[in-house]
Amino acid sequence: MFKIVSKKFLNSTVVMMDILAPDVADKAQPGQFIILRVDDEGERIPLTIAGYNRESGLVKIIFQVVGGTTEQLKHKNEGEFIQDFVGPLGMPTDLSGIKSACVIGGGVGCAIAFPVEKKMFEMGVDVTSIIGFRTKDLIILENEFKRSSNQFCLTTDDGSAGEMGNVCVPLERLLASGKKIDKIFAIGPLVMMKYVVLTAKKYGVPCVVSMNPIMIDGTGMCGCCRLMVDGQMRFACVDGPDFDGYKVDFDEMIKRNRIYSDFERHAYEKACNLFKKEVK
Repeated sequence: MFKIVSKKFLNSTVVMMDILAPDVADKAQPGQFIILRVDDEGERIPLTIAGYNRESGLVKIIFQVVGGTTEQLKHKNEGEFIQDFVGPLGMPTDLSGIKSACVIGGGVGCAIAFPVEKKMFEMGVDVTSIIGFRTKDLIILENEFKRSSNQFCLTTDDGSAGEMGNVCVPLERLLASGKKIDKIFAIGPLVMMKYVVLTAKKYGVPCVVSMNPIMIDGTGMCGCCRLMVDGQMRFACVDGPDFDGYKVDFDEMIKRNRIYSDFERHAYEKACNLFKKEVK
């Protein structure tokens, strides 16, 4: 059992928790993830490690409430426990040899992008951060990104905060300016990452993307997290989650993810109805 030490709502659908998991905190690196179960009858879900403190043994997770398990987890409070918290899993993000980087986060993907950006900033890398959201009410981690960026840009689709438009607008402007960027790290919705990669390709800048498909065991045995990279099948849980964005078949991934959307919605509605009955 793993204790929830702190809990905070970052917006109406995104929750941040600190979990007491010393063994995970001791080995965690930016880019890795954990798999948790809320209780002994729950499903396994992967969540990227959003931060860690080796001294206190705390691991930070940030999740969006989109399905039954995240709805169930949302109702857990400080001082309560979750059943399983396994990790760190996956390959750490490779940050070697980088002097100047651009980190792009979209929506709740910013929770994954932030530890990568923070680590590079601490290493002395010149970091440009671009984070994007649909509207100002969904913004998360803005101040955290500002504190660990040399240059920072916030965008919203509707212009309610920061610059109006998607993240590709300031990215294009940055690359067109001639500023030397060794590598771009893009983490967010599949469609966003696809177009970030297309923009990066125009200027020949390498682009790493973090893939988060459906997972079950996190060891490569179930095959649920498979994706096509450079024409070959790869598994996000053991080969990734980071991949060369130029080589990822985004269209295939987008199509596969849509298969589970109805199931996810039904599971979310079932969990919501269950908690409503408990409240009554």
